[in-house]
Amino acid sequence: MQTVRKGFLLGCAAMAALLAAGCNQQKQAGAGAGAPRPPQQVGVVALQPQSVAITAEVPGRITPYLVAEVRPQVAGIIRERKFKEGGEVKKGDVLYEIDPATYQAAYENAVASLTRAEAAVPNAQAQLERYQILSRTNAITEQQLDQATATLAQAKADVAIGQANLTAARINLNYTKITAPISGLIGKSSVDVGALVTANQTTALATVRQIDPIYIDLTASSASFLRFRKAIDSGKLRGDINNVPVKLILEDGTAYGQEGKLEFADISIDESTSTFTMRAVFPNKERLLLPGMYARAVLQEGVAEGSFLLPQQGVTRNSKGEAVAMFVAADDKVEQRVVGVRRAIGVNWLVDSGVKTGDRLIVEGTLKVRPGQPVAAVNVTIDPTTGEMKDAAAAGKTRVADERK
Repeated sequence: MQTVRKGFLLGCAAMAALLAAGCNQQKQAGAGAGAPRPPQQVGVVALQPQSVAITAEVPGRITPYLVAEVRPQVAGIIRERKFKEGGEVKKGDVLYEIDPATYQAAYENAVASLTRAEAAVPNAQAQLERYQILSRTNAITEQQLDQATATLAQAKADVAIGQANLTAARINLNYTKITAPISGLIGKSSVDVGALVTANQTTALATVRQIDPIYIDLTASSASFLRFRKAIDSGKLRGDINNVPVKLILEDGTAYGQEGKLEFADISIDESTSTFTMRAVFPNKERLLLPGMYARAVLQEGVAEGSFLLPQQGVTRNSKGEAVAMFVAADDKVEQRVVGVRRAIGVNWLVDSGVKTGDRLIVEGTLKVRPGQPVAAVNVTIDPTTGEMKDAAAAGKTRVADERK
């Protein structure tokens, strides 16, 4: 009996202990629920005005600086070709030789004709002088004197004709050696040794292209040109339309190592496409740029002074389609504003309204906060190239990550 009573008392004591423990847990839970939550941590960047280079990217094609087609100026048989196809030639280098036999004979004939004409001049001169002396004593008639004068003039004219014929023969003989009109790279030859060529043929023997320096022909819209001019005139951009530096992006996406400059812009707009042509010139000593290649040119249109760059992850759109951003105000509460986005610059937005110096833009944790909510701001650093958080802000990022957990 005593054993049963003892067991009953032990059971009652255990139940009382469990009830007391449950009450303590409820009190602790109630106390935890009533405690204030810490402010949400967000990553921010401080905005500072800066000078921003405004660029435009336009497509284009590489074209030679100079192009010269090699053509014969006399007819004949190609006797020799003196260049290597695809090689470099200098201005004046002999490229082809035409058989000069007939032109050499014509030259020698012209020399002989000139010699004969020159030999007749002294005799005619002497005869005229004698007739002039005799005419003073009326020993000869006026007709004889006039005849002697005419004979001398004709002899001198024959000399002039002989000199002209000799010059023409010399030119034709020299034309049997076809030379390079410019320096550059020469392409494939269209004729071989033994081919007959003529002075008026339409087919070029070869083409020489000068590619250092080299051009790129660009195509831009007329609207972009108007925006640029208006920005310059209004003072939003500082730049010189006559001195625009140009960078080049090649077909494989790599940047060309040397900077070029804008050479000229066309003075008319294509009516069918509303575009106009620009031409930039680049140094090309390494022969990396070849005619016909596609490339994209990055033109620096000007510099926007006192502008703000906002990381793209800190800007969203509201229901009206307006660009909005969240900031941490002076009282450490979230403030939402409409910002004036002008254009994208890399991984940032160029903003010209709605921000001021020292504003703390929220770039991390924007989805967890709302306007008017108190927050704890943690300074972060964003890579200007990739838009990712840099290692310099690792400590702040760790605290934000801990809060998320």
